[in-house]
Amino acid sequence: MTLPIAIGVYFITWWMVLFTILPIGVRLPDENDEVPEGSADSAPVEAYMLRKFVATTVISAVVFAIIYAVITYRLIPFDFLPGPA
Repeated sequence: MTLPIAIGVYFITWWMVLFTILPIGVRLPDENDEVPEGSADSAPVEAYMLRKFVATTVISAVVFAIIYAVITYRLIPFDFLPGPA
């Protein structure tokens, strides 16, 4: 796996994991909570984005390591794909 392909695979993996993690732990304002003026009623109280970015980076690194091992050590045969000429 070349470096540009590895960066692309990690980038795509990172975004997929982020979109999976984003809804976890989101709390909407209850009836007793005061909604700031100018914001939607469906806006989360606290999104914890820094925690989610750190978790996304760690999980993506693990998923990428698995993908890298599968491709590099040919754990799944990809004989049906055309190889380098």
